[in-house]
Amino acid sequence: MPTHKISSTHIDFSTIRNILGGEYQLALSEDAIQRINKCRDYIDQRMQSQKEPIYGINTGFGALYDKTISHADLETLQKNLVMSHACGAGDEVPQHIVKLMLFLKIQGLSYGNSGVQLETVQRLVDFFNYDILPVVYQQGSLGASGDLAPLAHLCLPLLGLGEVYYKGARKQASDILERHNWKPINLKSKEGLALLNGTQFMSSYGSWAITESQNLSKWADLIGALSLEAYDGRPEPFHHLIQAIRPHKGQINTAQNFRMLLEGSELIQRKKQHVQDPYSFRCIPQVHGASKDAIDYCAFAFFNEINSVTDNPTVFPDENLIISAGNFHGQPLALPLDFLAIALAELGNISERRTYLLISGQRGLPPFLAANAGLNSGFMIPQYTAASIVSQNKQLCTPASVDSIVSSNGQEDHVSMGANAATKSFRVVENLKTILAIELYTAAQALEFRRPAKSSAAVEKLVEAFRNHVSFVAEDRYMAIDIAASRAFLDSYELPDNLC
Repeated sequence: MPTHKISSTHIDFSTIRNILGGEYQLALSEDAIQRINKCRDYIDQRMQSQKEPIYGINTGFGALYDKTISHADLETLQKNLVMSHACGAGDEVPQHIVKLMLFLKIQGLSYGNSGVQLETVQRLVDFFNYDILPVVYQQGSLGASGDLAPLAHLCLPLLGLGEVYYKGARKQASDILERHNWKPINLKSKEGLALLNGTQFMSSYGSWAITESQNLSKWADLIGALSLEAYDGRPEPFHHLIQAIRPHKGQINTAQNFRMLLEGSELIQRKKQHVQDPYSFRCIPQVHGASKDAIDYCAFAFFNEINSVTDNPTVFPDENLIISAGNFHGQPLALPLDFLAIALAELGNISERRTYLLISGQRGLPPFLAANAGLNSGFMIPQYTAASIVSQNKQLCTPASVDSIVSSNGQEDHVSMGANAATKSFRVVENLKTILAIELYTAAQALEFRRPAKSSAAVEKLVEAFRNHVSFVAEDRYMAIDIAASRAFLDSYELPDNLC
């Protein structure tokens, strides 16, 4: 397995995909080791002579910032911080997101502005490489002072506390440390705060959502092209001149995708009986394109975030400064996460409308795509399922970022609620995948009623591959199995390289 060197070099979403795919182990580069050690040495030297309070290092936290802590109690302060903040609730964070949290926390600490021990960072690297994944809960973060509760659960195993997943089983962290002959980490001054402050919960959910969104946006175009053929739609809305006079990048790219996907199609070129298509077909470039542009904006915001230092206070050894500020605040993520959820929900919204039109008995297609309607209900209820999920997405798109609840006795008086935006976006992504799977299932069925006419090579290749997983529905059957197989197909089929 190749090794990814943690360094000051920017990471991008191809790295995120590789991490999610389990393709890398981690190692700290020499420059990362030097930066970590330099910052820790500076903290240690500073504390030898420091008499004035420095927030989070020799003071309490949050509203307890005015409580000075004696030098003898600094390590106890950090351990108490991690334990007391591990107050998560609700469902567990999926393990692939937890692994991404480990990676992004390691990356953030490696820049040398956090004051942690090398030993602490190396233990997090060990957790990643041995696939020791802490049990983390979805609820508990306000998205400012960072993701305190989730990150406390992520870091509890460093102390030999909490639980982890290891080789598919849920274990006590203390047992896993003993198994590897590792001693619990004794946190030094500032370390607990460095581990808990930060946006790695929001960043991990968001980075995963963006990588999925970029893929699902391409799927929306490919499945939409199949649906257009099955519905006997018109090609004119995808003409390059239409896009040239309204040159939004996403719109231009969507229309280009459709022209490429439908090149050589017999169906798209044949004479049409209708002069115009409904909006869910005619306005695909505008709707899909707007979502593409939103995904690009969100990717830009998260690219900046995953290459940032987001704990507090921040240490600048060369400038002899320790600054307490607000890089932990999740507002730069909360707004894009809400926007991303809306953009993806709209891809699902227009997809379900195409599914509805395909089963509506129009343009020579049988009602509900049933060969023997009445005795067979055909594709009546898959559309119900899609509609139900679309409606749920609309409910999930109520913005989290417009809310704020005063916390920590008024010291933390404006919070982002970006963590809630993150978990909502996760659900919207998963829902969109099912909605698109139902459209694919429906459109492949509808296309069979256009035979012997053929679509393009790209569309026919898709349908041929799909039929290896889901057969034509001649008589009513247990359709939940087909929908699940269609959804799994989205993860296994290799999309055309030239989709944008």
